[in-house]
Amino acid sequence: MTQLRPTAIRLADSVAAEIEKRILEGSLKPGDRLPAERRLALDLGVSRPSLREAIQKLIAKGLLSNRHGGGTFVTDRLEAHFTDPWQGLVRDHPLLHRDLLEFRQMLESEAAQLAADRATDIDIRRLDAVYAKLDEVYAGQDLAACIDADVAFHQVIAEAAHNVLIGHLSASLMRVIHGHVSNNLEHLHARPQRWDQLQSQHHAIWKAIREHRPLEAAQAARDHIEFVRQSMDNNAREDERRLSALRRAGELAD
Repeated sequence: MTQLRPTAIRLADSVAAEIEKRILEGSLKPGDRLPAERRLALDLGVSRPSLREAIQKLIAKGLLSNRHGGGTFVTDRLEAHFTDPWQGLVRDHPLLHRDLLEFRQMLESEAAQLAADRATDIDIRRLDAVYAKLDEVYAGQDLAACIDADVAFHQVIAEAAHNVLIGHLSASLMRVIHGHVSNNLEHLHARPQRWDQLQSQHHAIWKAIREHRPLEAAQAARDHIEFVRQSMDNNAREDERRLSALRRAGELAD
């Protein structure tokens, strides 16, 4: 039977599906610029006209955006529709914080368990690198670097789980709770003993995953989020006491 040669449209669809796959798996992340057209066409083994058509299809889907004179970039559409409404709601409704932590505990313990079971040698090298960075910055005083390294550590674990939804939900969740992560780390950073506990928890998660011990990895992740919950509760109580003291001081000043 004669095999039909793929049409240009079919080829463009195939190329679009390959780029889409890279976006889904996280090898192309929101904000990433696509490689130069010639290089990407060679990488995918297609003509530049077919690549252009594929890119236009993904732009129409909202997964890519074209910046005039600046190239083609991956959008945050897969995350923004989740993130945008929740950021405001979490800010305005403190009671959601506990629900978010419960969800984070479920998500991160499952991610750690799957990562311990599924992580490839490449995943472990990435995990080792982000953990080494985390360990390095936690020993210093740059809180912003600590926050970035903390988020990167948890995201690499989510991606090592090799579950597309876990990877994207984790990235979205971190964007929603970024402010709370910042506040909590600032609170813990001022308390050396608690800060050391946080470092020990990250070490336990890292070690269990790289040694492929799924149940221990899941438990270490659960313990970590429980510690975060308790720390945030303590932080909230301390803030309330401080505000109460300020109010009393104001009354005395009157």
